[in-house]
Amino acid sequence: MIKYAVNLIKNTFHPLQVPDGVQVEHGQLVLVRTEKGEEVAKVFLVNDKIAKIWQKNRPEFLPLVRVLNQNDLSVLDDLKFAEEEAFKTCKELVAQHNLCMNLVQTKYTFDKKKITFYYTAPERVDFRGLLKDLTQVFKRVRIDLRHIGVRDETSLLEGNGLCGRPFCCCTFLRKFDSINIKLAKDQGMPITPGKISGTCGRLLCCLNYEYKNYLDAAKDMPPIGSGVMTPDGLGRVCSLHFLSNELSVKTEDGKIKNYKKDEIEMVDGDVNIDIDIQDTSAYQEQSDYNVDIRQLEDDRNSSTGNV
Repeated sequence: MIKYAVNLIKNTFHPLQVPDGVQVEHGQLVLVRTEKGEEVAKVFLVNDKIAKIWQKNRPEFLPLVRVLNQNDLSVLDDLKFAEEEAFKTCKELVAQHNLCMNLVQTKYTFDKKKITFYYTAPERVDFRGLLKDLTQVFKRVRIDLRHIGVRDETSLLEGNGLCGRPFCCCTFLRKFDSINIKLAKDQGMPITPGKISGTCGRLLCCLNYEYKNYLDAAKDMPPIGSGVMTPDGLGRVCSLHFLSNELSVKTEDGKIKNYKKDEIEMVDGDVNIDIDIQDTSAYQEQSDYNVDIRQLEDDRNSSTGNV
């Protein structure tokens, strides 16, 4: 039975392979061997439900090298300082070479045999000159310049979203699904960049979560602008409220009132009632923001899966 796991970058959990006779505890820092080399990770006790799922799916175990001792903790502190200095050095070299790339993070393996520079860039970067200079600074170290997307950048740096909770991309999301502006429009959201985009500058991942519920709720709803018969007489639909299963209708007396979907019936022909154009255009973009909404959609620089 799987008892312990460790979490690495982007809060990805891996079962821990503990040799016989070695004792580990929840919350300890340990050294594990990954495809990148030796890395420090925190130990977590695995509950029975997760253990049973892993037993079926057989995820890849990470072998334990050792539990960190006091000397290792000192080395870890020095390593963090070295990463900060390496970040500054690389950033200066990027500026010297006038490269269009944004350095995001620098990571050393614990044995300092490899250093990884994560960066974002709008286009392909010719960093041969930069790499040559880096090899002169970081001798006897394998250098990895790794291009990532803006969504990957946010998942690395972590933070809290509009909901007040930690970013989905650095907690449970492992794969970024495609997101486009239609998801926001179909859910009747105001097309305001500040409300529908995340820290990464792309549309919120959570627009995907309830999309199917909105599609189901929209079934049999009359289109905005259509004529309907209400308990108070003829009217035209101004807006739809999917979650409450209601719609706003402007009646012949000029009043706007909410009705349940089963309280109204659609009528054939035009209904001579004027409604505000803003009510009929749930998809209208906010003109207060000089932002091309299409820039919020996914593109090839959104996510590379190269973390």
